[in-house]
Amino acid sequence: MTEKILIIEDESEIQEMLKFAFAREGWKLIPAITGEEGIKILLEEEVNCVILDIMLPGIDGLKTLKKIREMEKCKSLPIILCTARGEETDIVAGLELGADDYVVKPYSPRVLAARIRAALRRVEVLEKAPAGEKSFFEQGEIKIDIEKHNAFLGEESLDLLATEFAILTQFMSKPDIVFTRSKLITAIRGEDYPVTDRSIDVQIAGLRKKLKNHGKMIETIRGVGYRLKT
Repeated sequence: MTEKILIIEDESEIQEMLKFAFAREGWKLIPAITGEEGIKILLEEEVNCVILDIMLPGIDGLKTLKKIREMEKCKSLPIILCTARGEETDIVAGLELGADDYVVKPYSPRVLAARIRAALRRVEVLEKAPAGEKSFFEQGEIKIDIEKHNAFLGEESLDLLATEFAILTQFMSKPDIVFTRSKLITAIRGEDYPVTDRSIDVQIAGLRKKLKNHGKMIETIRGVGYRLKT
């Protein structure tokens, strides 16, 4: 199957550059120059990943991201933000709205391709639990079913982003084991994924918030990483 990559970007030079780079990967690039156009495409067809620029004409990238994540079919869709600013406030805002990661312009097509490959692998792993491998875990009030991609806090269904679900799966499958940020990224995205510690910290904060009082079970090990305390 040929993966379809939607890029919402108003710079034609970048569109052309990535068109050839993605062709080498065997991917089909679907271009859009505004957030409105990108959302229309998502409503009409299936795509495997979205590359989203923050600075767009019309509605900006962050507002576009929020609208995409509100679409039921796009809850687990990998979204990578592109920003020329590189400002932490923009990056954090994007991650909190549901972006899986970010790249700062100017970026290498090879680096972006590596991140897309890792995002596609993550989705594949989540959707295909190996036969015979345990797929249901429970710690206190927290329950997670990997095969059905469901998570619960007591009887309440948790509305988790794809990366939050992947992180919780790691914690639930290996309670009391300390994960460095690098190990978490490797576990959910693959060996060749460029480490972006800040993205993990933001996802952990979002996961804790959704777990309410049980969020304190995710313990910060200063100078090391995180673990699920039982």
